[in-house]
Amino acid sequence: MRRLDISDNGFEAAFRALVGETRDGGSPVDGPVRDIIAAVRAGGDTAVCAYTDRFDRPGLPALTPGDLRVTEAEIDQACSAVSPDLLGALDLAACRIEAFHRAQLPRDLEFQDEAGLMLGLRWTPLDAVGIYVPGGKAAYPSSVLMNAIPARAAGVGRIAMCVPCPGGVLNPLVLAAARRAGVEEIYRIGGAQAVAALAYGTRTIAVVDRIVGPGNAYVAEAKRQVFGQVGIDSIAGPSEVVIVADGDNDPHHVALDLLAQAEHDENAQSILITDDPAFADAVAANVQTVLETLPRAAIARESWDRYGAIILVGTMEQAWPLVNRLAPEHLQLMLGDDTRAFAAIRHAGAIFRGRHCPEAIGDYVGGPNHVLPTNRTARFASGLSVYDFLKRTTWIAADAAALGRVGPAAVALAEAEGLHAHASSVAVRLGQA
Repeated sequence: MRRLDISDNGFEAAFRALVGETRDGGSPVDGPVRDIIAAVRAGGDTAVCAYTDRFDRPGLPALTPGDLRVTEAEIDQACSAVSPDLLGALDLAACRIEAFHRAQLPRDLEFQDEAGLMLGLRWTPLDAVGIYVPGGKAAYPSSVLMNAIPARAAGVGRIAMCVPCPGGVLNPLVLAAARRAGVEEIYRIGGAQAVAALAYGTRTIAVVDRIVGPGNAYVAEAKRQVFGQVGIDSIAGPSEVVIVADGDNDPHHVALDLLAQAEHDENAQSILITDDPAFADAVAANVQTVLETLPRAAIARESWDRYGAIILVGTMEQAWPLVNRLAPEHLQLMLGDDTRAFAAIRHAGAIFRGRHCPEAIGDYVGGPNHVLPTNRTARFASGLSVYDFLKRTTWIAADAAALGRVGPAAVALAEAEGLHAHASSVAVRLGQA
């Protein structure tokens, strides 16, 4: 864990290095992913099954195309294996996520301008969406809800979900979440082969229009390579949190909040910014204490040791420019009064305000989406929303009188560009050709 002090002479160089740090966690995977995509395009279901056997089912009976889709009976069995309390928690989360995303739905636009043209914009849902749900180091039913419910709210007609099944085992809570979110088409595949199957189609898996959802480096690279054939939400990187906290907070709470991100992945990043050196010391000590108790301590410790940081500022006002440069996926503001801080922050995927609003609330039951921009991309990107599952189509209607008012300018501009058919297509309607 690094400790930076804004009063040190070397702070700017050290902070610039922190902002520019790469956390990809290994060698490039573009070559292997390209090979997998090519194999799936050529071999379809056969290639998908072969890769799934190789990566997720070593030592198990070979998967066949008929085994790819999860059956209704398997989903029934999974749901019956989930406790009523967990089903209730899923339902609470789903209701809150749906309410927030339905509130986002935009309205169509239609008006007549001063020239007499009718102008408009309409929103229509995508026909088919593919959802990728991670299933490697942990199972994420919350990702099912966060990806599927906005698609449903937007009106997407078909949602196909892919989830890896290490050892051939399906996570019951993931399938229960899919049912609660209204997903009926589920495939027991993951990795780059799943992304390729959704993007290009196989005999069993039909093509989708957009692929959403986070995954490992192979999944992220596969999404990058199929972009253009289909849409994607983003290229997800390791998770990250920045916590701005004053000394009036409980250091144990802040330590838990930092480690809540660190336990995701060895390449995750947790950063504390504070103006209280004694509080910084207390948080650092509490991190070490909590690490002794976490089941995923090895992952969290490596993340904290390699990428964690505590930044000391002289005043809290000095923190806001630092946060904007970090452009974190998650930002916690744990201040007595965060009004000025909230107004000053321009770049953050999601903001959690107050001492009683840890980022983990947003992961599960807050309502806003937890699929957020990582790797400093909050400078220009936003989290998943209903807009990712909608398209905008503009339209124009004009009668002869309206065309007469704006058409001559179009003719002049087209001729200036040397596009004479463009000019003539307007001029002929004006009686000029």
